[in-house]
Amino acid sequence: MSLKKFNENDIILNTLKAHPRCEFFVYDGNIYYNNRPSQTGDLATNVLHVPAGHISLYEVNVDRPSGQLIYPFITKQSSNAAFRTVAATTYSSDFVYGDVMSGSYPMSASITREYMAVAGQRNTGVNKQTGATFDADPVYPHFYALKNRLNFYGVRSQHYKVSSSYGDKSSQAINLISIPSIFYGNRIKPGSLSLKWYVTGSLAGELRDTKRNGELIEVSGSNVDAVAGVALYDEGFLLLTGSWALTSDSIALIDGSASGHNPKWIFFGAGANDNVSATTTAATYSSASFDLSFEGVNEIQTMTMFAHARKGEVNFSNNPTYYDYGQSLIDVSSSQVYEENPDRTIKNTVSSSFSDYEAPFERQVYISKVAIYDENKNLIGIATISNPILKKEDEDLTFKLKLDI
Repeated sequence: MSLKKFNENDIILNTLKAHPRCEFFVYDGNIYYNNRPSQTGDLATNVLHVPAGHISLYEVNVDRPSGQLIYPFITKQSSNAAFRTVAATTYSSDFVYGDVMSGSYPMSASITREYMAVAGQRNTGVNKQTGATFDADPVYPHFYALKNRLNFYGVRSQHYKVSSSYGDKSSQAINLISIPSIFYGNRIKPGSLSLKWYVTGSLAGELRDTKRNGELIEVSGSNVDAVAGVALYDEGFLLLTGSWALTSDSIALIDGSASGHNPKWIFFGAGANDNVSATTTAATYSSASFDLSFEGVNEIQTMTMFAHARKGEVNFSNNPTYYDYGQSLIDVSSSQVYEENPDRTIKNTVSSSFSDYEAPFERQVYISKVAIYDENKNLIGIATISNPILKKEDEDLTFKLKLDI
C-alpha cells in the first residue's frame, strides 16, 4: 500500500444547489405527499410506521413489527447526559441513577393547517383582588410569534405588515400553513409556490407568488390579481387572509362547524392535520380538495478529491496472488530470527496474443480500493471501485472521489 499526500489542487470544495419539488394533496382529512401510496411490507402493514402524507425523519424501524420497534434511550449516570426535552429539575427529581429515559421512533413530519378566527384574540384574565378583567395569554400564540417577522419583511411588500393600508391582521381571520424545513431545505424557492382550490374536482382558484416577493396572488378564480396572503420563504409559513368567495358553492370547512361557507382562501387546506374531517363538519366537506406544490432550495457541500497514481508508483499489491504460487513465505524462522524469503518472484500477469508463449514480464497491479486517511493516518473512508482498474508501471492514473458533506 502506498501513502500519498493530497496537494493543494487535489481537493476542491463546492456547493451544489438542488431544488427538490414537493406536492401535497389534501382531501377528506387525508394528506398525500408526492402521490406516494401506502406501502405494505412483510412484517408491517405500514412499512415506515408513519401516517399518510408524512415522511419518516430517520427512516428507522422499516418493516418491523409494531411490538419490536427500536427507540432512543439514555441511562442516568454521573455524566448527567439526558435528552434535551428533559428539564434540569425533572432530571434531578424524577430520575435516580440507573433509571432509563427513553423516547420513541419513528418521528415524522408533514404540513399543518391552523385556522385563526381572529388572529389577535387573547384570553380574558381576572384580577383576584379587584375583579377587573384584562387581556391574558393569546388564543393563537403562533400568530404572535410571527408578528415581528412579518413586520421585518414589510420592506418586501406592505402585505406582510401586521398593520398597513391593507388591513390589520390582528383583527382578521388568518389561515396558517406550516411546512417543515425537511421538505424544502434552506428555503422555499421564490416563484415556485402554487396553491390550488378544487370543488368537486374542478379548479375554483389558484394562488402563485408570481412576483417572487412573497405575495400570493390569485391567478385563477373570482378575484384575479388580488393578494390573498404572504409566504415566509425562509421560515416555511404561508399566511392566507383572502376572505372573498371563489365560487357560490356551500361547503362545511370551519373546525367543528357543519355550517356551509363559500370556498375562500382562509379555508384552504382544511383537513391538513387540523382535526377537520367529515365527522367534524358535514357531508359537503368531501367536495373540497386542495393542492400545494413548491420547490425548495437545498445547498449541499461537496468535496472532490483527486488521488493520483503516477508512473512508477503504486506497483505493489498485498494480495497473495501477487506472487507465483507455491513459493515459501519464510526463509528463516527461529526463536531469535524471522526472515522472509527474499527470492520470491512476482507472478507475470501480462497476457500474450500468441498460444504457448509467455509475454515479457511487466510490473502491473489491479487497483480495487482507494483509502482516505487523516493527518494522523487514521482511516476515515474507503472508495471501492466497481471493477478493479489495471495499473501499469508506465501509466498515470487519477481517481476522482466525491463526498457529500
